[in-house]
Amino acid sequence: MVAIATLGSHCALQVLKGAKDEGLKTILVCEKKREKLYRRFPFIDELILVDSFKEILEQKCQSVLEENKAVLIPHGTLIAQMSSEEIESIKTPVFGNKWILRWESDREMKEKLMREANLPVPKPVMEPKDIEKLVIVKRQGAAGGKGYFMAANEEDYNTKRNQLIADGIISKDETLYIQEYAAGVLAYLQFFYSPLKDELEFFGVDQRHESDIEGLARIPSEQQLKSTKVPSFNVIGNSPLVLRESLLQDVYEMGENFVDASRRIVSPGMNGPFCIEGVYDENAKFTSFEFSARIVAGTNIYMDGSPYYSLLFNESMSMGKRIAREIKIASETNQLDKITT
Repeated sequence: MVAIATLGSHCALQVLKGAKDEGLKTILVCEKKREKLYRRFPFIDELILVDSFKEILEQKCQSVLEENKAVLIPHGTLIAQMSSEEIESIKTPVFGNKWILRWESDREMKEKLMREANLPVPKPVMEPKDIEKLVIVKRQGAAGGKGYFMAANEEDYNTKRNQLIADGIISKDETLYIQEYAAGVLAYLQFFYSPLKDELEFFGVDQRHESDIEGLARIPSEQQLKSTKVPSFNVIGNSPLVLRESLLQDVYEMGENFVDASRRIVSPGMNGPFCIEGVYDENAKFTSFEFSARIVAGTNIYMDGSPYYSLLFNESMSMGKRIAREIKIASETNQLDKITT
C-alpha cells in the first residue's frame, strides 16, 4: 500500500490525519526546528528531519519516500520555498498536477489560465504610471499576502514599494504584479476534482484574516493618516463562510470551467484540490483575483468536514481525508498514474 507524505507546514496536520483515517502510512518531511511540534501527534508515523525543505530534492530523502511508495501532497509551502523547476524535478509521485503549479506561481500565466476559464478577473495594470484608480500590488508565487500593498497612483506606488524594500520585505529586483482592486465580500471557493470519477466536488468557503490591514480598522482615522507604515496583508488565519444557496450554481460552473481550461492548457489538467479566490460585490457578482492549484490552508477549518461535504458524504470528510481516499482507491485499482505526476 502507498504512504502519504508532505512538508511540515501549512496543512500537514490535516493531510496526515486524513491519511491515517484512511489506514495509510504517514510521513512528514520536517524541519528540525519544528520537530517538537510534530512529535505531539500520534498519527504521524515517520519524520524525515531536514535543515531545509529543499532537501526533499536530494537522493537521501527521495530514497526514503521511494522505499515507502510515498505520494507527496503539495501545498503552499512547497511553492513558496521552491522554484517551478525544482518542483518539477521531484521524482516522488506528486498528487495532482505538478506542472500547473508553475501557472499558479507566475502572475501572467495565472491570469491567462483564469481568462481561458472565463473567470471574471480584475483589470491588470502594466506600469505604475498607468495607475488611475485603487490597485493592489502583489508578489509572484505563494507569498501568503506578505509584501502586498495598495496604491492610488504612481507616487503612492513608489513610496510604498521603496518603504517595503527599505524594511527588507521585498527586494528591489522583485517583479511585482499590479491589478485594479476589487472590493466586496472575500470568498475563497474550495473544490476537489476527481479524475477517477470525472466529477467536480464543491468543498467549502473560507475567509482569510490578514495582518495588519484588518487591525487598521480599529484605529481612528486621524491616527491612521499620521502613520507611514505600509500595512501588511500577511495571512494569519481563516474562518468559515456559507454562501447563499442561490449562488451555488455559478460556483459549480466556475469550478467546471476551470477544470476544463486546465485540461486544455496544462495537461493532465486540474486534478485534486484547488481554490478560486475572489470577492462578491453588492450585486452578488463574483470577481476572481487568484487561484491556488492545490490544497489551501483555509480547508484546515473543516477538519471534521464542511457543510457542503456533509451533503455529499455520510461521514466526516476533511480535504486531507478526501485526498487520501482518492489515492487509496487509485492504488487499489492500479490508477495512480491518473492522479499523480
